[in-house]
Amino acid sequence: MSAPQASTIDPILQVRSRVALLAQENIDTDQIIPARFLTTTERAGLGRHCFADWRYDAQGHEREDFALNGAEARGAGILLAGRNFGCGSSREHAPWALLDYGIRVVISTQIADIFRNNALKNGLLPIVVDEQAWQQISEQVGNEISVDLEAQHIVLGSDAVIPFAVEAFARQCLMRGVDQLGYLLQLDAQISRFENKSEAA
Repeated sequence: MSAPQASTIDPILQVRSRVALLAQENIDTDQIIPARFLTTTERAGLGRHCFADWRYDAQGHEREDFALNGAEARGAGILLAGRNFGCGSSREHAPWALLDYGIRVVISTQIADIFRNNALKNGLLPIVVDEQAWQQISEQVGNEISVDLEAQHIVLGSDAVIPFAVEAFARQCLMRGVDQLGYLLQLDAQISRFENKSEAA
């Protein structure tokens, strides 16, 4: 029986990027990645299907009226979303698709619990802020802001600082670029030493 394999994710210490806005509330996982694209367990390539029903028309052409198709949103690594982002089914493909699309941080006033947990396990940083902070960030759409996971704050172009909190273990995993299994595997030598001491006692 083969040993379990940890997932490799890109570590996050600080993300400096432009902000893209999807202000709709209740954006569910089927809108993030429609069910017809869930036939693969490969993460690479899912980005082209991210928000597919909103991004493309029936002929497969980009829709001009979709916010992320606009010039100021292209290449943005930080997504400012409406309340209750990531609700719906618990598909892990949703954070995979966002990451492959280029999004590293999602900010909202409310993020669905299962989506948040899946995001943290896969290298996508979900941040919950209050309404006032959300409005401040929305004024920076199209501009660069800095998300500092180590310091747990967002720095806006105006030098305004918005604090946020991430659960301590998940934060350490993101900063190290490992999932939960990878974190434990990094401690394998220490765990073995402890087990050996226990057996010898």
